[in-house]
Amino acid sequence: MTWADFWALIATLNGEATQANCHRLANELSHRPLPEIIGFAERHAEALYRLDQEKFGKLPVADMLDEDGAPFPQSGDSFLYARCAVVAAGRGVWESAFSDAAAFAPYTSTEYDGESLLYVPDEAYELATGKGWDRTTRYCFESYSNRDGWPPLRN
Repeated sequence: MTWADFWALIATLNGEATQANCHRLANELSHRPLPEIIGFAERHAEALYRLDQEKFGKLPVADMLDEDGAPFPQSGDSFLYARCAVVAAGRGVWESAFSDAAAFAPYTSTEYDGESLLYVPDEAYELATGKGWDRTTRYCFESYSNRDGWPPLRN
């Protein structure tokens, strides 16, 4: 799947990874040939992996403070869901984040929850084949897996 095809499918989310939007995307994707479902999963994993960088992961949660009034850090899961929300927001937001972390910052808010986007490839595969998918992708999308994005982890 080309990046253009991937971003065209992501555009069907209308900028938000709601459960309804993600289910609609999975349904649409399930009507495509299996190589396209697999290709979507690969592009999705790579898009998340590329956002797995310290400059984004160290941003505080946008609308939370701890009990002392200090910025509240993102957890590994909240960072993953924020990256999903950035991808769901579309190609323009995703690309702009790389040159300006401020474009990423709003998606750390609890207002955004991109978690549902994680399950789109698996749901599409299951709808298409009637079977569960124990998938692996070239890129790991779990938080802190991009060693190049986290210099302290390279040692």
